[in-house]
Amino acid sequence: MTVEILKSKILRAEVTEAEADYEGSLAIDGALMKRIGLLPYEKILVGNITNGERLETYAIEAPEGSGTFALNGAAAHRGKPGDLLVIMNFAHMPYEEARSWKPRVIVMADHNRTIIKERSPEGETGEPFRVAACETAS
Repeated sequence: MTVEILKSKILRAEVTEAEADYEGSLAIDGALMKRIGLLPYEKILVGNITNGERLETYAIEAPEGSGTFALNGAAAHRGKPGDLLVIMNFAHMPYEEARSWKPRVIVMADHNRTIIKERSPEGETGEPFRVAACETAS
């Protein structure tokens, strides 16, 4: 048996743009996508912490170090610049593996310029660092 389980999450990402005249998606700073292991065009679930809206879309890569979180297309109607988001993606895995799985989680601050908390399957880090300094997740 397999189960669907949280693979990774970005918490408190601030919307930087909302452009309805676009094909769709959520553009995310490429360094952050790499840090949590999110692929371009991977399906994501987005919760708007500010207004309670939820939507399902896919991620596209914005320039690394930009701090971009841009709602595009129909998704642009679910938020506006300044809104805070939680962005989640999921994976299917065998039940036994899922029982001990730990998702990769980052918490944003400072208008998407700083990660204030990070947790990976290997453990938690508590040292803040600037987004421009992000490295690829292992």
